[in-house]
Amino acid sequence: MSDLVLKPTPIQDSRHKLVLASGSAIRRTLLENAGLTVSVITPTVEEDSFKHAGRQEGAAPETVALRLAEAKALSVSAMCEDAFVIGADQMLSCHGVWYDKPADLAAARQQLLALRGQEHSLHTAVVICRNGRVVWRHLSQPVLTMRLFSEAFLEAYLAAEGEECLYSVGAYRIEGPGLHLFARMEGDQTAILGLPLLPVLEGLRELGVLFS
Repeated sequence: MSDLVLKPTPIQDSRHKLVLASGSAIRRTLLENAGLTVSVITPTVEEDSFKHAGRQEGAAPETVALRLAEAKALSVSAMCEDAFVIGADQMLSCHGVWYDKPADLAAARQQLLALRGQEHSLHTAVVICRNGRVVWRHLSQPVLTMRLFSEAFLEAYLAAEGEECLYSVGAYRIEGPGLHLFARMEGDQTAILGLPLLPVLEGLRELGVLFS
């Protein structure tokens, strides 16, 4: 019997640098948990101007999400020659109304009351750029339904989460206490978290960053 021990095939081609253009801890965690080595550079993109322009022209929220993801990836790609740069953005809409990250806990309370008992969509866009050019893009749009929670629950939730609920467009983290807000979720859970991981991994395989 041979004593030869075969090493596992690496997931990622070390010749290609992978950069995440996002300050999101959960996006980085999703990629690293999948075994990827990724650098992080937070993009400097004026998101409000994109959203304002989108509203002015009557653009769909998913269109604005894709534009923002592209702008983030391109801004970092300009600093990282030959790297594959992942940019992502997420918009939330409910019956034609767009929601953004709440400014404070009072805004989070009003937003969650507006979404209570309602179905809303998360428009999660991902764009990969290399050398200032878009080489891949994807859009996932999971649908979530909030339950008819009581105001007592809402106050307890806001007290437990504190400022954590100000860092997402829905004022919730489904990987935390925000899960209790929901009656139903349809779609890719990683897209709800902000990065549709299976499509991204497939895209990276198509681009040769990951071994197929």
